[in-house]
Amino acid sequence: QVHLVESGGGAVQAGGSLRLSCTYEGNIFLIKAMAWYRQAPGEQHDLVAGILNSGKTNYADSVKGRFTISRDNAKNTLYLQMNNLEPEDTAVYYCAAHGARPEYDYWGQGTQVTVSS
Repeated sequence: QVHLVESGGGAVQAGGSLRLSCTYEGNIFLIKAMAWYRQAPGEQHDLVAGILNSGKTNYADSVKGRFTISRDNAKNTLYLQMNNLEPEDTAVYYCAAHGARPEYDYWGQGTQVTVSS
């Protein structure tokens, strides 16, 4: 089991920045990759950014150049730096830890990000 807790969400104006954090604990050895997802009202759960244990990252096209995912293993914390935010970024953001099999996928409770124009 891996327990995840997100923080750092809030309300900002377009063009502003936020940094989301996700602290994790438990059977960390199960984690192969971590990621941020988001879900806007009426929309599906979408991948925003992911990072492998190797450090390799990938991003959704809509956030490339604006968001940066990083992981501090010493602090057991995953980050998402979000710059130049747009109203379309408004969503609940979820942190996830992915293991070798689906039964080893774990999710945080989500944190709301609201961007006003």
